[in-house]
Amino acid sequence: MKSTSLSTILNRIKEEAQACKAYLPIERTIQRILGSRTTWPALKIGDLVAPTPIVQGGMGVGISLSSLASAVANNGGIGVIAANGIGLLEPDYYEDGQAANLRAFRREIRKARELSSGVIGVNIMVAVNDFHQLLDVAIEEKVDIVFMGAGLPIKNMPVEALRKANVKVAPIVSSARAVDMIFRMWTKLYNDTPDAVVFEGPKAGGHLGFTEEQLEDPAYQLEAIVPQIVEALKPFEESKGCRIPLIAGGGVYSGRDVYKVLSLGASAVQMATRFVATDECDADIRFKQAYVNCTKEQIGLIKSPVGMPGRAIRNTFITDSEEGKRPPFRCAWKCLSSCKAQEANYCISIALNNARRGLLQSGFVFVGTNGYRIKKIVPVKSLIAELEQGYQHAVQMNLERVLAKLSILKTEYTKAETQVKELARRYEEVLLSFPLKSEVVKAIRVQYTRAAMQVEHLKLKMTETLATTSLLLS
Repeated sequence: MKSTSLSTILNRIKEEAQACKAYLPIERTIQRILGSRTTWPALKIGDLVAPTPIVQGGMGVGISLSSLASAVANNGGIGVIAANGIGLLEPDYYEDGQAANLRAFRREIRKARELSSGVIGVNIMVAVNDFHQLLDVAIEEKVDIVFMGAGLPIKNMPVEALRKANVKVAPIVSSARAVDMIFRMWTKLYNDTPDAVVFEGPKAGGHLGFTEEQLEDPAYQLEAIVPQIVEALKPFEESKGCRIPLIAGGGVYSGRDVYKVLSLGASAVQMATRFVATDECDADIRFKQAYVNCTKEQIGLIKSPVGMPGRAIRNTFITDSEEGKRPPFRCAWKCLSSCKAQEANYCISIALNNARRGLLQSGFVFVGTNGYRIKKIVPVKSLIAELEQGYQHAVQMNLERVLAKLSILKTEYTKAETQVKELARRYEEVLLSFPLKSEVVKAIRVQYTRAAMQVEHLKLKMTETLATTSLLLS
């Protein structure tokens, strides 16, 4: 797709909108169209602005660290360092796992800051035992935003410290109900609200916040839940006096998907799987290559030791564990409050860390449903350029349909308006020649009324089409 063709289509729509000003009283709508662009919108979270409406999903146990996060931030998105299991990068993890986590987390945040002046966020799981200590590090290092998943970030939140450090907060949820609960409790406990929300749908990789039955249920997909969350946020937006953006992810693969999700009402998308197959991803090349090599049939569900379903590239390690084979492992410390290490067939942190290092026979790779579509490893810059081009192509396709519809309506309107004028002339003529109650007068009046109603109907359809165009471009 050439950008000039998209520009030409937009200019033609603007010309049609300009022409409609003569007979449609929708000045504000037309002005919005005339001032519109086809580039994707920036993500605004309070005073935080990311020119690219993409949040790189946090991938724990060393997959998304400073290299990946800074690369995404340098290309306009929000780069995210995942805190979960980050201490496994340290040589002394088995001596003091918590201290190793905090040290590695702080180091990666600082490295990302050295590599980028863009938006750097972190992902911290509420369910980990060192959640508050990791959050303290994020506040001390003044990251731009903290994403909090795997639990509800409600109790004992250091809201005052977060605000003082200008650190934004975005809970990760799987339902509109969770949004309502979190925001109501924050209002009650802290007289405050989170700054954004992430909805992670059932097509994502990694641990999933749904039952296995819900994963394919249309009622739990992005198309159903995103509009529900948009509505759930409205009363809190009104009380806060500003937009609370929704970031939605799970199965988002292409620029067309980005456009689709934003059209549902989200302000941005979260993407993780696609960023694994990039040069800057912090994992071993063999980990990345597993994405390139996998087939659709190899991507499936696992029963994680943490008690949640997960989506991964199924391999021998997974099938062996399902058969009861238990590799020896030593638990460094109880990193997850719900973990029952002695009952588990394997330690998931160790398995994921082995995979990160490229030792796939001793671990496995989490992946989203569309991971099999990845065919090569590319730079982050190229990936984001591809996504933006795909987004613009989706805009072009929609605008072409709108333009065709608008052109047809305009032709029909011109024809109907000419007919009305002719019938009005004939009506005046018959009034001079026939009694008011004659059948000829009645017949002409009926024809005139019908034609006039058709004109008004076409005006309404053009108004609706222009309004739709305005929304497409907003």
